[in-house]
Amino acid sequence: MLMINPQWLHTFAVLVEKGNFTRTAEAIGITQAAVSQHISRLEEEYGTLFLRRPRQLEITPIGENLLTYVKDVECAQKRLQQKLVHDDAEVGDISLITPGSIGLTLFPLLIELQQAFPALNIRHRFAPDSEIVASVLANEHEIGMVTLKPSDPRIHSTHFTEEPLELVVPASHKQHEWVDLQRLGFISHPDGEAMATRLLSRKYPSHPGIQDIPCRGFTNQISLILEPVAKGLGFTVIPQYARKAFERQQDIYVVECGSQVVDTIWLIHRAEWPLSRRAQKAITFLKGKI
Repeated sequence: MLMINPQWLHTFAVLVEKGNFTRTAEAIGITQAAVSQHISRLEEEYGTLFLRRPRQLEITPIGENLLTYVKDVECAQKRLQQKLVHDDAEVGDISLITPGSIGLTLFPLLIELQQAFPALNIRHRFAPDSEIVASVLANEHEIGMVTLKPSDPRIHSTHFTEEPLELVVPASHKQHEWVDLQRLGFISHPDGEAMATRLLSRKYPSHPGIQDIPCRGFTNQISLILEPVAKGLGFTVIPQYARKAFERQQDIYVVECGSQVVDTIWLIHRAEWPLSRRAQKAITFLKGKI
């Protein structure tokens, strides 16, 4: 068996990402013929990596196995780099991926950190839990935050903070009996029904649930959920950090629900190697501000 050419593997990985020979050639800076040659050489050695369909490439099981190998090599290279390269706490990249709610609170704090240490390059993305775990496992982000503690042994999880769920109504509709909520209607979001079910079942245990309330709107943008609520178009259930980030607090009202329903925010990273000093510095800074 020949030694695998690293350039061929890189071309293969980019092709998986781009899904197109032309875009892959442009991304790498080589010709499309060179891309085809790299893939052909790999297929001569290992077998068919892609099924070529009109306007689509479908990776085969052999291709999936080779992609796993490429990712393992990248992990090994990262571990080696962390051992051999000076790890400066105030210089370099910090990559963080979080749910939107806590992200709204963290984003201005990360800007504050970067202002204090301009040589840091902070990359912050909002995403759902499943995508966050996948991104950390793929080494796309060094640090993640999730609301469900992962069971994967490759992930190290620690408690970061806690976040209550809140029932939020328009400031002009402070009546909050069940019939008031039915009349007002629900402004939903990707986690809306699950959050509303958990909170409303505790406050209104004798009522059927969120399915009994008409939906008046939906948005997947966490920063926009309270806009229709503030304008009197419905109520919603969201995490506290998202509500606190809303600018027009005078236009909304948080209903007292008695015993809180609380989500734990877990800080996660790959368990196989330690966090960089930059990441540790960022975590310490954020914990001191939350």
